[in-house]
Amino acid sequence: MAHALVIGNWKLNGSLHLVSTMLFDLQYALRGIQNCKVVIAPPVIYLGNVKQAICDSFIELGAQNVDIHASGAFTGEISSAMLKDIGVKYVIIGHSERRILHSETDQVIARKFYMLKKEGLIPVLCIGETEAEYQEGKTKEACARQIDVIMHVQGSEVFNDVVVAYEPIWAIGTGKSAHPEQVQEVHSFIRTYITQKNANKASLVTIQYGGSVTSKNAEALLAQPDIDGLLVGSACLNIESFIEIIRLAAKQKQVA
Repeated sequence: MAHALVIGNWKLNGSLHLVSTMLFDLQYALRGIQNCKVVIAPPVIYLGNVKQAICDSFIELGAQNVDIHASGAFTGEISSAMLKDIGVKYVIIGHSERRILHSETDQVIARKFYMLKKEGLIPVLCIGETEAEYQEGKTKEACARQIDVIMHVQGSEVFNDVVVAYEPIWAIGTGKSAHPEQVQEVHSFIRTYITQKNANKASLVTIQYGGSVTSKNAEALLAQPDIDGLLVGSACLNIESFIEIIRLAAKQKQVA
């Protein structure tokens, strides 16, 4: 890919103060940045504020979730058309916190994937294994299963212009990041697996790593050939740390 991709997932964090101060500082510190795309995914209530704050900048807007329906009596939900209407480009789906805390199944995530592609938005499809699957050596099997659910229904061609975020569940928010060589092996498997289904699409898929990403481990992760970028959680709320991660991603892509 031509650019690294770094997404900052704010999760259930943020305020109007954070929007105004962090995004101003981020744009100032990274003016002239090249070789790295940056996306901010705030809570839905701040999407409009973030959109205004990043207007005419290199930063793009992301969302943390979407509903499986286009419209109707679904109180509290947000549709893909609504997200597109306010300028969202990337939408995170399948995050382990949604799978675990909100009981979202592979089938539900596949429906969300379909709604996003139908609307022309870019899904950020999170996949990964549980700690039990990791201990049993079933990492690749778990990733393949989560990809297959979508391919079986929608075909391999839907993986054109998609972001796949490999996030081992045991590493998310735990401080236990997977070893870069381990991540590379899984990313290589994911790319090869999609290639086997449709050779024309694999090169168009961006594969990120997420799971306790920090400015300390980012460089080693980004040095791996099949790690195209990073999905950053808590570290993106620290402006100095997030700036450093983005700079490392831009530098690594320039070297590559």
